[in-house]
Amino acid sequence: MSQPTSTGWRAVVAALLVALLAGCQAPGTESGDPASKKPLPSTTSVPAATTSPSPVTAANTVEVCQAVNRLIIAASQKISADSTAATKRELTGEQISAQLRRTLAELADQVRGQARRAEDREIRTLVTSTADQIDAGARAVRPAAWLDDTFTAIPANLMRDCRP
Repeated sequence: MSQPTSTGWRAVVAALLVALLAGCQAPGTESGDPASKKPLPSTTSVPAATTSPSPVTAANTVEVCQAVNRLIIAASQKISADSTAATKRELTGEQISAQLRRTLAELADQVRGQARRAEDREIRTLVTSTADQIDAGARAVRPAAWLDDTFTAIPANLMRDCRP
């Protein structure tokens, strides 16, 4: 792999990890200017809640949202480790993209599994939409560019919207 491609790949991974760590902070500890965050394109709108969630739904919502956050963090760490390994093994751009697509497809499947667990209809819709967005990244012609454009905004949006 050429040095510019390797450096570019590392920059994308570094930006991804910074965004993920910023977006996955506990509620109330979020730092940064909310206006600087890119809005996440939505394919479906989440209807506003008409009643407060029951304690059972709220407890399940917390479990589901935390599980999705853990999945995204684990996938991000895998992408970072794969990037490092790809540099050492001198993989081609096509090989790196294929590996990234597989990781994103697996993540989308895992996130969709969490959506099925959600008892709250709005949270199920939100998490399903997130899985659909990750699937779009798995199908992207340039998945590394998709990471920078879209994936980095997902954790912050989930922190904002995925709560009881």
